[in-house]
Amino acid sequence: MSPTELRETRITGAVRTITGRGEPELVPQSRLSSSMPWVIAIMVAMTVIALAAGLALRNTVVSAQARLEGGLTVQIVEARPAQREAQTRAAMERLRGLSGVSEVRLVPSEEIDRLIEPWLGSDVVTGKAMSVPIPSLIDVQLTRRADEREVAAVRAALAPVAPAARVDAQSGWLEPVYGAISSLQWLAITLVVLLAVVLAAAVLMAARTALGANRETIEIVHLLGGTDAQIARVFQRSIGIDAAGGGVVGFALALVVILLLGRRFAGLGAGLVEQGALGWSDWLLLAAVPLAAALLAMVTARVTVTHALRKML
Repeated sequence: MSPTELRETRITGAVRTITGRGEPELVPQSRLSSSMPWVIAIMVAMTVIALAAGLALRNTVVSAQARLEGGLTVQIVEARPAQREAQTRAAMERLRGLSGVSEVRLVPSEEIDRLIEPWLGSDVVTGKAMSVPIPSLIDVQLTRRADEREVAAVRAALAPVAPAARVDAQSGWLEPVYGAISSLQWLAITLVVLLAVVLAAAVLMAARTALGANRETIEIVHLLGGTDAQIARVFQRSIGIDAAGGGVVGFALALVVILLLGRRFAGLGAGLVEQGALGWSDWLLLAAVPLAAALLAMVTARVTVTHALRKML
């Protein structure tokens, strides 16, 4: 046996003699019975939920922007049905002949009726009340981004054949929504950072409390030749086990909440909500949260204990 191993054996025996437990139990707490694992579980659960919300919002924005970036909507606003139909046919023929246009689709009247029914009522849509002229809608998909220059070019091309045509970029309608979603995404990121800080603070306080409660034991271990690194390793291992257990419990709780919320939002049948579904890479990132929490707890405990031991002697 080497001198280093002999010294560590003597230290371990001394700790067992003093505490009646053994080196891993130098920190007086039972696994998953003290408050620290449950505090970590709550922090991990909240972090996973906040991170999942941020990832879902990011997916919503990315998917919607990719889908609507080259989208245009052409409205034929003409009260006379015959003129409206004639201009609609002429507009579709002209759009199909333009360069940079990949798809042209006339929105069916039934689909338009479903869109306006919540606003105008079923009587107006079915014709039981005073008839309201409904414009024709044409969905246009460009091969490039539908910026102001592209919108102006399409508007100019349609002016001779469909003077009642109005051209709008689809992405422009959702710019306020994108702004609100981006703000919520940054809020989720801020919450994740704050929760990480709170977790580190909780571990710091727990480590300092354990140091104060075991001050006499630590002094005796020092007198027997124990180093600060060896003592810090004991606290690091103990808090690491608690952090790992709390992280698993917290992730399980967060997983239940995320799945329940996912089912509720999926029942809405809204396009933006469906585009915010989490992918496999998002789930891998969420699964890394308990591991990161355990690593953060161990590093915080080791740094805190090492710094405190230098001041103790």
